[in-house]
Amino acid sequence: METVHQEVKIMEDKQQPNAVYEHHVFEVDKGQQPLRIDKYLMNFIENTTRTKIQEAAKDGNVLVNGKVVKANYKVRPLDAIQVMFPHPTYEALLVAEDIPIDVVYEDDALLVVNKPAGMVVHPGHGNYSGTLINALIYHIKNLPKNSNERPGLVHRIDKDTSGLLVVAKTEDAMAHLSHQFAEKTSEREYVALVWGNVEDDEGTIEGHIGRHPKNRLQNTVFLGDDADKGKSAVTHYKVLERYGYVTLLSCKLETGRTHQIRVHMKHIGHTLFNDERYGGEKILKGTTFTKYKQFIDNCFKILPRQALHAKTLGFEHPTTGEWMRFTSDIPKDIQNCVEKWRNYSKHQSL
Repeated sequence: METVHQEVKIMEDKQQPNAVYEHHVFEVDKGQQPLRIDKYLMNFIENTTRTKIQEAAKDGNVLVNGKVVKANYKVRPLDAIQVMFPHPTYEALLVAEDIPIDVVYEDDALLVVNKPAGMVVHPGHGNYSGTLINALIYHIKNLPKNSNERPGLVHRIDKDTSGLLVVAKTEDAMAHLSHQFAEKTSEREYVALVWGNVEDDEGTIEGHIGRHPKNRLQNTVFLGDDADKGKSAVTHYKVLERYGYVTLLSCKLETGRTHQIRVHMKHIGHTLFNDERYGGEKILKGTTFTKYKQFIDNCFKILPRQALHAKTLGFEHPTTGEWMRFTSDIPKDIQNCVEKWRNYSKHQSL
């Protein structure tokens, strides 16, 4: 039985009244092998570094079973771990920042933004500034907040995924758009480059998605009796081009779970190209030739992130009822990587 879990709280330090900490709580799995706690925690706390964990330990902010431990402490089965990181106050997180936004469309009710890869959508652990929300509240006043108190956000995409997002500017627009996403009536199409030659020209992946029991920074697919550990998720895919060792896909979301395309593609054996979190930054298909390894390294340098772009977004306008559909160009980093693969596959077929 897997017993690892995580709880995150933002807490005031009673010893230092003006200090605020982000408090992470874990219980170690029964089958866990001995491992340094700074290494162990790298699999459970997003957007942190081993150095930050070591600093927290040095400051007495890493505890096991209620006692302060050093960074070299080796975790044992069923250890209760607490980690605290300094955290800005909520008000400090929502600071307006003059960051340029690529606005595709805007009216009184909403705007559609083309988010670049590398930009985090909302402030959180390890990303307290420079986010899309910091930019939005600079450019637009009095954005409505969603159920998580995040201004304007109807949905989100990952930091290293590029592409389209709709932002609500009024309470009515927030409610209407959120309902569309919940009822699966919006349209979301992504372009993805994945490892391997996808066998079928098109298909549907169904599998409940939930937190991975051993690596809390990943999600995974749960099937059968374990399905209740996750939430229903459906992805439809279609092959756009084949390059032998990788395939270019169109992926349409019926649901919108965290990391959905990344998780579903890994589940069917076609991890996204250069998706470090899910193992796509290694050579998963191809030859052992040195030249091929150099070619892959060059591709990774051209595209230093997962090959995923939110290309198309469609929804009913919350005020007019008109169906609106937006498309965005595939970014240069993905285009250049795809072109390298296109040329490589042509050379291989000669």
